[in-house]
Amino acid sequence: MSNKKFYYSLALCFFIALIASPFPQLAMWVGFMFASYSVVANDSIQTLGTFLAANKQKSTWTLWCFVAGLLLATTLSSWLQYNGDVTFQRLTAKGFQEAPTEFTFLQVAAPLFLLVLTRKAIPVSTTFLILSAFASSLDSIGSVIGKSLSGYYLAFACSLCLWLVTADWIRPLMKGEPSKYWYPIQWFTSGLLWSVWVMQDAANVAVYLPRQLNAFELSSYGLVLGAALYLLIRSRGGEIQEVLTEKVGASDIRHATFINVVYAGILYYFKVVSPTPMSTTFVFIGLLAGREVAMRLRRDSDRSWKRVARLVGKDLAKVTLGLSVSIVLALAINPTVRAEVVDIVQSKMAVQTTHIVGAR
Repeated sequence: MSNKKFYYSLALCFFIALIASPFPQLAMWVGFMFASYSVVANDSIQTLGTFLAANKQKSTWTLWCFVAGLLLATTLSSWLQYNGDVTFQRLTAKGFQEAPTEFTFLQVAAPLFLLVLTRKAIPVSTTFLILSAFASSLDSIGSVIGKSLSGYYLAFACSLCLWLVTADWIRPLMKGEPSKYWYPIQWFTSGLLWSVWVMQDAANVAVYLPRQLNAFELSSYGLVLGAALYLLIRSRGGEIQEVLTEKVGASDIRHATFINVVYAGILYYFKVVSPTPMSTTFVFIGLLAGREVAMRLRRDSDRSWKRVARLVGKDLAKVTLGLSVSIVLALAINPTVRAEVVDIVQSKMAVQTTHIVGAR
């Protein structure tokens, strides 16, 4: 889609959000539809990025049937296991338990800001950008940020150590053209990663909806997400794929397989640790950063340290920008969070004033 068409379409979506926001039942589904595409589009590099890059020759329908089928199976598993909850209890964490009963314009339009950043190839934390708009307390946002930062550090460390330790074993496997057996392995690991990602990030789209869905709502949920996936796969990931394709060997099906396995393992670990939502974007960027550094240390990359530092720094700067935008939007959108921040600022100012008066 050309820039002109994209921004015309975006303006229309903002207008729809404005019209829908006073009507909770309508706003709920409009916001969910916007979030479905924007979240999947921005986070596609983490889960489907290696899959799409390594299967360029496959038809859109073949790839879509695979990922949409896994999405529906994973969602149905959560729905049956947790009495209508499609998020694997991600929204049972403190601050997110209650479904919104009314919506502001900015809450409905929040995913549209994400689309703009995705268009600029910026891997934003969809968890911060979407969930912060609905958090019922500042502490809940702080918990999400803390868990996400720990995810970046753990992913960086695990990736660095794994690629350093296994380099001698992996290097011979990467020579020449990949054998045919790599393709089913890569599809299996991509499916595993996609399912684990759905367990973590379904909360980012389902936050607009009731915490327990009936059969009709579940069908609508799957239909909308399936359509969003089709649009994404047809565009082969869009501009955001640049974040992945510029990394060493990421489009090679063998490298993609190892990335999928490590990333899925880390995400599953955090799923087990606590129900608090987290930014999977931070985990993914940390994983790629650790891998780039390890490949440079083992001389499996001809990039200079300056080039590696620039790539790692650029990705970290992008997700930090996304975090900053999310915090600003949370303050603008969420009156509860805004009131807490004002109270904290006023309290600190009062304490400082008391100290100054006491000193005099």
